[in-house]
Amino acid sequence: MREPDQVFVQLDPAGDLRPATAAGGRWSATGADVGWSGGEVAVTASGGISRVALRWDEPVAPGALVLGDAWERSYGDLQWRHLQSERFLPWYWLGHDEQTGRTFGAGVDVHPGAFCSWTVDRTGFTLWLDLRNGGGPTQLGGRELTAAVVRSFEDAGTPWLTLHAAVEAMSSKIALSDIGPVVGANNWYYAYGEGFDEKAVLQNAATVVELADGHPVRPFSVVDDGWNPGGNGSGGPWESGIPGLFDNLAGTAAAVKEIGARPGLWFRPLLSREQGPWGRAGQSDGFGRTLDPTHPEVLDLVRADLRRFKDWGFELVKHDFSTYDLFGRFGPAMGARLTSDGWQFHDTTRTTAEIVLELYREIRSAADVVLIGCNTVGHLAAGLVDVQRTGDDTSGRDWERTRKMGVNSLAFRLPQHNRFFILDADCVPCTPQTPWELNRQFLDLVARSGSALFVSVDPAARTARTDRDLGDGIRLALSGGDATDGGIEPLDWLHDTTPTVWRAAAGTTRYDWSSPWGADPAAD
Repeated sequence: MREPDQVFVQLDPAGDLRPATAAGGRWSATGADVGWSGGEVAVTASGGISRVALRWDEPVAPGALVLGDAWERSYGDLQWRHLQSERFLPWYWLGHDEQTGRTFGAGVDVHPGAFCSWTVDRTGFTLWLDLRNGGGPTQLGGRELTAAVVRSFEDAGTPWLTLHAAVEAMSSKIALSDIGPVVGANNWYYAYGEGFDEKAVLQNAATVVELADGHPVRPFSVVDDGWNPGGNGSGGPWESGIPGLFDNLAGTAAAVKEIGARPGLWFRPLLSREQGPWGRAGQSDGFGRTLDPTHPEVLDLVRADLRRFKDWGFELVKHDFSTYDLFGRFGPAMGARLTSDGWQFHDTTRTTAEIVLELYREIRSAADVVLIGCNTVGHLAAGLVDVQRTGDDTSGRDWERTRKMGVNSLAFRLPQHNRFFILDADCVPCTPQTPWELNRQFLDLVARSGSALFVSVDPAARTARTDRDLGDGIRLALSGGDATDGGIEPLDWLHDTTPTVWRAAAGTTRYDWSSPWGADPAAD
């Protein structure tokens, strides 16, 4: 990647972007310097700094289609789209000129020191480095920060192959653990955290083991939200289960193993139901007090929780809600500003990206378990979670959410699978409220992809037909899907946000995601 043509610096979030003066691979502005060396961007500031913008004056074909990524999960919003100058594109972007067939773009390596996004217009493209600490400037105090390593992407034959090559390049410095296929049961999409106990958990485990039908790879059975005394969506302490429902979580984990599954557990690491110090300034919700991970004591708590879950016998831990708890917003509301102005973390000397990255590293090192990140920042979590929930929730109540969220996430983020992490497009529901004829197609696609497959099977929805389909899908996923035959590819993804035509090992497969009335625009 060649050096940028222009560089701009913003010291205070309320101030203006000011041009920096170039001098031999460095750009200087009052109070800050920006260095460039082989694509590595280094930022130094004597005081506070908020943003840096790097501009490349390279015309983009006016008819090009442009694709970007998402801060955390996607929300049915990933798509190739015509040029839109103000559209912000987290982490990386690709452009595709349909007239010439050429695909091109740029991005940053995983684990940057800034939240990085792009804008693309006819005259060029800009990399925006958000260097803030919460909603205020980071006090670097003369420290040199490696904000990003920037790469350009050249055509690799097709847009799909170019995205694969781009993701591989951005993740070239991390190594993933070989944990094998991740397949299992999760009761969230029929129980939704209500009215379940240890008996229901063991029934889920027995169901997925029965459907796996002796496959040599053991499936997981995950106890999702609703097991701790605070109820749905609440915070810690995470020291015990709900009395009368989960009196002995170590015993629950042992019983799941006895059935033949691998036990998993959900928790929300940065929320507490207890009053006390170490809170994140200006952030709380109806379920508790948000914790600020720049207090060392907070990281001590998180590490202790993970070790406790491991000691109880759980082999998988799903950590959830940390992006919301840190930023006060979910992905779509984060936008280019990320969070509200004015507040800052206890430690103001590090960027938000550095703080999030440290949190993920501490969680990764705390216990030797399979980690699922949900509502986690993909480019920062890469290599630090085994599995990443890449899309917003599917649904056991409304098929439209599964189509919009699950299919879209799988189609546009599948190249991240086995490079950033194991991709999890979320559960396949089997419930009385949702049409099995549509759910079974999503099951087939996820199973073929080789990505993580979790099923939410309501006992009331089981029939001979659903059991047969679920068993086929689970066993295919436990065997690695079609990944050993070159994987799957959406063939109509340039023009459809939920592609229906896919290349698979057996040839082209067509799916019909539509209800009889089409897609319902009023669905949640």
